[in-house]
Amino acid sequence: MTVIKHISSWTCLVFVLLLAGCDEKTWNNPYPRDDANKNILYSSFSERPKHLDPIKSYSASEYTFIAQIYEPPLQYHYLKRPYTLVPLTATEMPKPVYFDKAGNPLSLDIPAEQIAYTIYDIHIQPGVKYQPHPAFATNEKGEHLYHELSLSELEKIHILDDFVQTGTRELTAADYVYQIKRLAHPKLHSPIFGIMSDYIVGLKEYGQTLAKAYETLPKQQDVAYLDLQQYPLEGVQVIDRYSYRIKVNGKYPQLLYWLAMPFFAPMPAEADRFYSQSGMAERNISLDWYPVGTGPYMLTVNNPNLRMVLERNPNFHGEAYPTEGMPDDIETGLLEDAGKPLPFVDKVVYNLEKETIPYWNKFLQGYYDTSGISSDSFDQAVKVGEAGEVGLTEEMIEKGIGLSTAVATSSFYMGFNMLDPVTGGYDDRARKLRQAISIAVDYEEYISIFRNGRGIAAQGPIPPGLFGNRQGERGINSYVYDWVNGMPQRKPIDAAKKLLQEAGYAGGVDAETGKPLVLHFDVTGGGPDDKALLEWFRKQFKKLDIQLMLRNTDYNRFREKMRKGSAQIFMWGWNADYPDPENFLFLLHGPNGKVKHHGENAANYDNPEFNRLFEQMKNMDNSPERQIIIDQMVEVVRSDAPWLWGLHPKQFALSHAWYFNSKPNLMAKNSLKYKRIDPILRDEKRKQWNAPVVWPIWLIIIGLLLAILPAVVTYWRKEHQLPHRQARLD
Repeated sequence: MTVIKHISSWTCLVFVLLLAGCDEKTWNNPYPRDDANKNILYSSFSERPKHLDPIKSYSASEYTFIAQIYEPPLQYHYLKRPYTLVPLTATEMPKPVYFDKAGNPLSLDIPAEQIAYTIYDIHIQPGVKYQPHPAFATNEKGEHLYHELSLSELEKIHILDDFVQTGTRELTAADYVYQIKRLAHPKLHSPIFGIMSDYIVGLKEYGQTLAKAYETLPKQQDVAYLDLQQYPLEGVQVIDRYSYRIKVNGKYPQLLYWLAMPFFAPMPAEADRFYSQSGMAERNISLDWYPVGTGPYMLTVNNPNLRMVLERNPNFHGEAYPTEGMPDDIETGLLEDAGKPLPFVDKVVYNLEKETIPYWNKFLQGYYDTSGISSDSFDQAVKVGEAGEVGLTEEMIEKGIGLSTAVATSSFYMGFNMLDPVTGGYDDRARKLRQAISIAVDYEEYISIFRNGRGIAAQGPIPPGLFGNRQGERGINSYVYDWVNGMPQRKPIDAAKKLLQEAGYAGGVDAETGKPLVLHFDVTGGGPDDKALLEWFRKQFKKLDIQLMLRNTDYNRFREKMRKGSAQIFMWGWNADYPDPENFLFLLHGPNGKVKHHGENAANYDNPEFNRLFEQMKNMDNSPERQIIIDQMVEVVRSDAPWLWGLHPKQFALSHAWYFNSKPNLMAKNSLKYKRIDPILRDEKRKQWNAPVVWPIWLIIIGLLLAILPAVVTYWRKEHQLPHRQARLD
């Protein structure tokens, strides 16, 4: 009987396995089975968002979330290039009105130096409502339910969902004004307060006023509430329920770009009051944890150690997919959804993925809808032709995966400290030394070896796609490149050696001292990849017989050296805040020097001619006249060579066949609402790509059955032989 029971158990196991093999659910699916055909987009994040309060957030990883939740008055057109601002909650694009010191209006073509201040009136759409939130919850009398909570009432509160009631209200102009006032809040430390206080009239003084007011608040509270509605700001005022005014010093057309950033999104005073209550911060109930906005999505799960979830805002006011774009957008299907209501996706699940390989494998299995391409997976995804053309591998094509690329509005460069006695200075000796090094360091090779070809060698400080960047022969750096057969070609190393000799360093020896020229490269990091990279840089300088000494320090020490100006050669980079040439050229503006002025001019470059042209150019509207001035500025810095212009990175993105409306937009951070998926096709592909391989299990079962078969046969014979023996004895 024991053997028979065992056989029955194995039979049951076989049937269970058969049923599992027939089940439509793939065995390795990391998501709930009920979500298979739902309109859910799957993505990931690699680091915990530190700030979800838009007044403090200045990180791309944080913008992934808050840009879908908050709505500033303006946004970037999703399809048009060059990048174009359009209204979001505003009813129209704000128009500048210029005034002189006496308050008299001026014509639009007046020279910038004659403009004392500019006024922008912003009109917003009526009927826009906030997401459901307990900060808006009221009783029958209209009194807020959760604005004066006692500590005993908070004992039962651990997360935002513990508040039973929620509410909403209409977006008003006062909410935008309140947010701009928050730039000056003494406890928020907004990263753009400094630059905005130079432009928004009275903002700097407003910060001082708020600091004094905050000091007078009761100190028994762990969080003191400063009601900004009680403190007027000259430069920002409410006109009426749906209109507000911003007043800026002089002429500052770049303000419109800032109006497309979360810093200028609305903030209801009720939310500030709600989150400022004693006991909230210690429960992580704050704007940094639970945003509140009017956008198409709201954050419903914030578990930064596992998962973040955005879901459709039920109060979203609605928006339509663009009806126009670039000429090739029709051919690529990017206008198939023209005019349809947004957003398309109901829910977005972001899973924490700290390692690229697990993410990549899940993407290939269909469990993520899009993916970047790491160095580890580059050869598996992309093939590069002999002429440098980029395409997908057969494996990717067979899966229906698509590739999109875009040159980032970023610059990574090697800088010289212009205050250094050897690499700095503006005489011919220092200038020709820098020019020679600029030729010798082969950034085309660097891009090929260390970036898998994902980038283009920079010809100057302005990335492609921005006004001021020149293409073709007019756009090359003639101090480093020649124009050969319709392409820029790096000058031969002999040209660099000639410049080095003219600088007084023939053969890498200082003619004045007779000693070898030794330069110092300050770097951070020390991993295996860094070692190969730094050795490559040594070889580049070795072409000129220059000894490059590496000074490896931790990041904090490196930053200190940069602030003090004790670094000689360094690596740096910049991502555009907004698509205007001023946002890159200011990195070389003398009054923005890092050592003397604590600015972003890391090279401490200070050329009077460049400074003069920058002041003339910075607040001009894009025009042929502005382009001429930019050309002159670029020529000045190419000659001085305070940077090895480095590269502009190229971004590669992969997406599955069920993922639609994928067009790189490096300025628009709120592009999630345009994405559309086909969950039915996705589920079919997942099942196809992840069909369980059951033959090894069957092989094991058969092996086990064969292993016990002799025992079964022996037992059977024994049982059948006993009756025969007994019969013979009888």
